[in-house]
Amino acid sequence: MSRFTKRICQFCLIAASIFAFNSATTAEAGGYRQTYSSWNYHPTRTYYYTTYRYQPVVTVPTYHHHYCIHYPSRPRYVYYYNPVRRVYWGRYDLQESGYSMLKPEDQKGDLEAIPEAAFPKPSAMPPIPESTDGVAMAKPELKDLPSIKADVDTP
Repeated sequence: MSRFTKRICQFCLIAASIFAFNSATTAEAGGYRQTYSSWNYHPTRTYYYTTYRYQPVVTVPTYHHHYCIHYPSRPRYVYYYNPVRRVYWGRYDLQESGYSMLKPEDQKGDLEAIPEAAFPKPSAMPPIPESTDGVAMAKPELKDLPSIKADVDTP
């Protein structure tokens, strides 16, 4: 093996080691552990939605997801929907910048079946679903959410 080839191999080993240590640090710091997609409009259901992707356990590479739904008829809130259990389980209050988690018995698949009184006063974001390390969920990304103006009729 030539001296040049040995140098290339040494460089590759060092680079791979640095990358491995940086990847672990980024994951532990919450780097890409939870993300929100851009907002989309669902024309037949008349709401905006984004996908919240998260890793319950940092060391497991798979992601789970929930949907965040914003109804123009309820412009103050972003509702969190669990597609596996098929229930709304909480909401983010855009005015208060806080989260209200529903009790398990109040979680329903139909938003109309959940009384307003079932939502507690908004507070801090809850832990990432199914996680055990207590890391809080990220707040929803709102920069791409279209502003809703009630009672505006455009020709």
